[in-house]
Amino acid sequence: MPEKNMTYEGKVTDITVNGDGVVKIDSYPVFVSGAVIGDEISFVLTKTNKTYGFGKLKKIITPSNYRRTPPCPSFPACGGCTLMHTSYRAQLEYKQNFVLSNLTRLGGYSEEEFLYEPIIGAENEFFYRNKAQFPVGISKGKAVCGFFAPKSHEIIPCGNCHIQNETINKAVECVLEHINDCRISTYNEKTHKGFVRHIYVRYGEKNGELMVCIVTNSNDRLAKSEDLAKKLSPLGLKSLVQNVNTKKTNVILGDKNIVLYGDSSINIKVDDLTFKVNPHSFFQVNTQQMKKLYSKALEYSDITESDVVFDLYCGVGSISLYLAKKAKKVIGVEIVPQAIENAKENAKLSNVNNTEFYCGDCTEVVTKLIDGGEKADVVVVDPPRKGCDEKLFELVEKISPKKLVYVSCNSATLARDLVILKEKGYILQKACAVDMFPQTGHVEAVALMSKK
Repeated sequence: MPEKNMTYEGKVTDITVNGDGVVKIDSYPVFVSGAVIGDEISFVLTKTNKTYGFGKLKKIITPSNYRRTPPCPSFPACGGCTLMHTSYRAQLEYKQNFVLSNLTRLGGYSEEEFLYEPIIGAENEFFYRNKAQFPVGISKGKAVCGFFAPKSHEIIPCGNCHIQNETINKAVECVLEHINDCRISTYNEKTHKGFVRHIYVRYGEKNGELMVCIVTNSNDRLAKSEDLAKKLSPLGLKSLVQNVNTKKTNVILGDKNIVLYGDSSINIKVDDLTFKVNPHSFFQVNTQQMKKLYSKALEYSDITESDVVFDLYCGVGSISLYLAKKAKKVIGVEIVPQAIENAKENAKLSNVNNTEFYCGDCTEVVTKLIDGGEKADVVVVDPPRKGCDEKLFELVEKISPKKLVYVSCNSATLARDLVILKEKGYILQKACAVDMFPQTGHVEAVALMSKK
């Protein structure tokens, strides 16, 4: 067993989802923050467990060809990005291998049993996010916002975030200026006092619509909100909203919205589709990669004009509207009422007439539809990170579609679910990783399963 607080040398052979380099002392893996695959380093072993340990980077003896100078001065302190010190090519290689490892190691498939396609990378690895949510605090007597430092609630200011759309960065700067000029207090988690908790911004790049939502710890109206609206107007402001959250919680948004200017929502255009988005709506944060992800799901589904599709966990109907381009009919099911309302509105806004959306538990809703004579040729699922629940697998067995397309934000739970679906008679045919979140360790995946 390696000794704690001792200095060791080694070559970094892998990275973790949190961006730590993996180096081995004999066969004992150590996770070292700041190390890159290919680096030869010296490090101090700071913590040991039975099967792995943690180390602190002491010196880079020979830097990796993958290493680069991070363009953002807030990296790595802010914790919002974990891989910015690694070239984008290396990030894609890591994510490609990470998803494949889960499918083979956890899913039980050999690489010869299915087609694993090259990862779909992003054209823009920086300034891509259409949504930002920053906690607000005080530093040196002034209001600041940014990300929480890793494993803490210390706010690291991030004035020009390199993964947020540049219009969002300008909007956040404008709001901070307003807070400081008007001497508006900021929220303190420990005392539960102070007015502004978070700055939350959404932006539709294609049509230039901006939403600014200021989360407050009181129902009192934001001071001089008309002046703030004027300052934000040149950036495309369509919606200025005050969200009220008076609870002692880490949840960002409260239930109450007060419209200070414009509308309660904005429209975000993706190709020929239009999505209505309010502060509570779920919507993919990378619009350009969203198109690629859903286009891949559409390709895998290989639907025809005679096919009926069930989109389970349909959310605001994003995937449903893509599938509707080729299907006879798409039926979306989601348990969140507001999401279903948004889905119906989005279908109208996009002039899509061959969709139906139902609110409720998937099992109950779909069972009623099947009992009423409805059938589905293709099923699409896009579950949360925890994956599908047991009832959904039984439901798929009851629907008995020819194909099942699984869109996943967590390839580990995807792999676990593939094992269960295989027992239900569905075999993995194809899979593809899609990089929705450059500079971070997160990656989405799409898998196609066909009935035996």
